[in-house]
Amino acid sequence: MKLQSLVLATAAALTMTTTFAVPAGTWSVAAGAHYVDPKSDNGTLDNGLSVDVDGDIRPTISGEYFIANNVGVELLAAIPFHHDITLKTGDTTIDAETQHLPPTLSVQYHFDSYDLPMNVKPFVGVGVNYTTFFKERIYLGNGNDLELDDSVGVAGHVGLDIPFAPTEAFRIDARYMDIKTDASLNGTDIGEVDISPWVYGVAFVKQF
Repeated sequence: MKLQSLVLATAAALTMTTTFAVPAGTWSVAAGAHYVDPKSDNGTLDNGLSVDVDGDIRPTISGEYFIANNVGVELLAAIPFHHDITLKTGDTTIDAETQHLPPTLSVQYHFDSYDLPMNVKPFVGVGVNYTTFFKERIYLGNGNDLELDDSVGVAGHVGLDIPFAPTEAFRIDARYMDIKTDASLNGTDIGEVDISPWVYGVAFVKQF
């Protein structure tokens, strides 16, 4: 009887281990929304123009493939984010705007959740962000052309997956993206805009 109990306990422990670990070869898709919150000081351009970039929220989707147990490679995509930009010098204010896409590729580690409530699974990741800007516009009379160069920088990622079914979870996450772009007006460089936002999101996650 004791031997039978030991066998059953061992089998249960092994089952728990395989349940909590995300096995290699698993795919997951996360669909949700993220808010891009630029840093408070976005730089100073030529002629003393201070830069203020506002935030924006958009739907996002990501796909992750697990190359090893609990280790995944994730690609984040979104529809274009829109940012209003305010340039100030003294009492003068100039409005501008841009759109951008920030695809981000990360390697992530998902921790097992043996001792956490609700089997919550935290994860961390690090990777690279590529941000492309388009539809830039500056309201400085006709014939003025604002351009923001594409940006490449590091990205960090932390989050929690809260499961409510064997292959489904609710995700809360935050990312830091190093986004710095060189600005030009009518083809002349005017300085660097440092957006470098925190990006906060929620999503529904499905594993396959």
